Amino acid sequence: MVFFDLKKTMLDPEGSYLAALGLLDTIQNHFAKATTFGGLELGAVPAVSQVCALSHQLGQPLPAFIVRKTVKDHGTQAAIEGDLPAGSKALVFDDVTTTGGSAMKAIEALRASSGVEVIGVVSLVDRLEGASEAFKAQYGDAFGFQSLFDKSDFTDLI
Repeated sequence: MVFFDLKKTMLDPEGSYLAALGLLDTIQNHFAKATTFGGLELGAVPAVSQVCALSHQLGQPLPAFIVRKTVKDHGTQAAIEGDLPAGSKALVFDDVTTTGGSAMKAIEALRASSGVEVIGVVSLVDRLEGASEAFKAQYGDAFGFQSLFDKSDFTDLI
């Protein structure tokens, strides 16, 4: 079994910058209609924040959102943090995609939010354990899924 701990990469200055560049490139090439980018806490927070900041710097702003795993019982009690106006086309991020379960939790929270259309999922690494097939089965063939790398990009090296 291969374990991918991408939090160290996403919390490193060079790693987070390179991941954000790769994610923005993937978004522009495969999900150009996306108007917001986010995912489930905690895994999505570093990359989503970096992509949001870098998109502004590059003059192509892509607002971010974070889906809470559990809603706080104080404050705004919001399940989703960030601005998601009606008509938003949301793209969900998952650092490592295995079966798609984490991304699907975020997708279902977004779908419950009025007027938000989820157009796909992007991840840094696809473990090739069924996420792509699960997304198609659950959301249809038009639903997009892209990863920057997959498990074989790393395991073929060892």
